[in-house]
Amino acid sequence: MEESAGSSSMELSTPARRPQLNLPASVSPSSLSLDTHLPWITREPSASPNMSAPSPSSRTIYSDRFIPSRASSNFSLFNISPLPKNEKEDGSGTYTMLLRSVIFGGSDSDGFSPATPEKVNGERANKNIFRFKTELRRLPRSPLRSDDALPGALPIPPKAPRKVPRSPYKVLDAPALQDDFYLNLVDWSSHNVLAVGLANCVYLWSACSSKVTKLCELGLDDSVCSVSWAQRGTHLSVGTKLGKVQIWDASRCKKVRTMEGHRMRVGALAWSSFILSSGSRDKTICHHDIRSQEDCVSKLTGHKSEVCGLKWSYDNRELASGGNDNRLFVWNQHSTQPVLKFSEHTAAVKAIAWSPHMYGLLASGGGTADRCIRFWNTTLNTHLSCMDTGSQVCNLIWSKNVNELVSTHGYSQNQIIVWRYPTMSKLATLTGHTYRVLYLAISPDGQTIVTGAGDETLRFWNVFPSPKSQGTNSGLGRSSFGRSQIR
Repeated sequence: MEESAGSSSMELSTPARRPQLNLPASVSPSSLSLDTHLPWITREPSASPNMSAPSPSSRTIYSDRFIPSRASSNFSLFNISPLPKNEKEDGSGTYTMLLRSVIFGGSDSDGFSPATPEKVNGERANKNIFRFKTELRRLPRSPLRSDDALPGALPIPPKAPRKVPRSPYKVLDAPALQDDFYLNLVDWSSHNVLAVGLANCVYLWSACSSKVTKLCELGLDDSVCSVSWAQRGTHLSVGTKLGKVQIWDASRCKKVRTMEGHRMRVGALAWSSFILSSGSRDKTICHHDIRSQEDCVSKLTGHKSEVCGLKWSYDNRELASGGNDNRLFVWNQHSTQPVLKFSEHTAAVKAIAWSPHMYGLLASGGGTADRCIRFWNTTLNTHLSCMDTGSQVCNLIWSKNVNELVSTHGYSQNQIIVWRYPTMSKLATLTGHTYRVLYLAISPDGQTIVTGAGDETLRFWNVFPSPKSQGTNSGLGRSSFGRSQIR
């Protein structure tokens, strides 16, 4: 009875059972004790009555993480001073020195230097550390790169400048092509058909088949002053000397409509969807809506002399006009007065081109007394830059494939220049025309330009690269080099 009572009291005083520990087979739970003086939880064998207490250096420590010993580390390979002997092996000293070097700009005296292990104290350390035994030959440092070339990598050669052929690959005779700076007699459709105004006739030349078609013939008292293709490439507008604007169906060679609104010749035409804008010697600009029965739905006034340049922006929101009054105006879709006026040119402004790469970037060129190409930001109403070309600027066209543009010139060099924008460095200067290069158009693929001059020739030049997304060549036959007649 006493024994059972004693055992009962023992059970009441026994504390709750602790969780089972996962220990090695050679260690018993009863031989473990908790050392609260260590920074981490450790367990060591307890001293038995028959054996002496182990020294702190010889006891076995079991921990929840691995702390490496740096006693055998060769710090000289990394130009790092070893920790002092009294420094704890918790990495706090190295961290402190690293933090000090980052915040205050450490030096060699701080005990840490970010120098590489390639050289230590002026001598090369083990060159194969972190490398294979056979070291790859390092290529010479490129003067165009700030970083070293990767081992085994091929050097990147500098990009060679693009070569532009200096001769036209095709020449067409264009008899009676007028030598008049204020006219616009050549345009290239999206269907790869070239329209040319010769005297009182309009001819179509297919770039795919080289077939020539006579589209129309005006009266003996009239003549063609401008031609412009609609954006779809199916209809052609013709401006006449008598101030009329005609619209022709090119596929059927049939006149669709004749619109009036001007009192004098129409030397400039520009399409914006269903709106056809015409500029005249009567100093006005007319908007013709081909869906409306009215001939002229809106008339713009502002120029003091003949309107000889007219271009809609690619988004059809802004219309740029140039005149013989040396003025460059910008209009919006609904204004009857110019919203922007630029008067920096000192000669007639016929050459006008909108950039297809940057919204609101406009280029313009002046005549003989000016000879400059100017660039404008129509969004901010600012003049960006000016380039003196040395001769009369007759036409400008921007490449759709690359950020380059072409200018054609008259007095006194009659040259064609390919420019790289925005540096305005010359990629090529093309010559061959003996008269002013008054007419310019670009192919639908953006690779080829055609130029016309008072020497009654049309010359085809391959000046721009193909678009990156297009792997096919132009519809023009490069092998058809030679001279033929357009009528």
